[in-house]
Amino acid sequence: MAARKNNWLWNILIVITVIISILAFVAHFKNWIAKESNSFRVLSGIYYEKFNYSELDSVAFVPRIPPMERLNGFSAFDKGKGVYQEFKDSLTDKKVHVFIDNFNGRKIRLVKKDASQVFINLKDSVETDELYLMFKTKLEGNVSLE
Repeated sequence: MAARKNNWLWNILIVITVIISILAFVAHFKNWIAKESNSFRVLSGIYYEKFNYSELDSVAFVPRIPPMERLNGFSAFDKGKGVYQEFKDSLTDKKVHVFIDNFNGRKIRLVKKDASQVFINLKDSVETDELYLMFKTKLEGNVSLE
């Protein structure tokens, strides 16, 4: 009879690798957003953006994101993340954060008062429309107070 090899170390390493891969997939699978009374947060994997509604300068729907040079992040299938996908705009030399769950849908373009931009959309177009209306309402509320 052949001696049985003890491969418990390799088995544990494989299980840990599979678990980490599943967690990375879930973390990047969608944009995790949190709407608070005075701020907004979006998280997708390692990409994160938080800002106060008072920092918003303009909000608009755009059909496509402009051509930019990617500094870091990724695009796969219909997702573009670096969700906080960082691109470098060649005209203004400002970083632009991109959180795209559906390249085929409309994207929300948020411009902050410091001229930095955030592009965001969600997998569901109805949720994206609701998010746009929320940003528009917050922007109009901040303009009327000033």
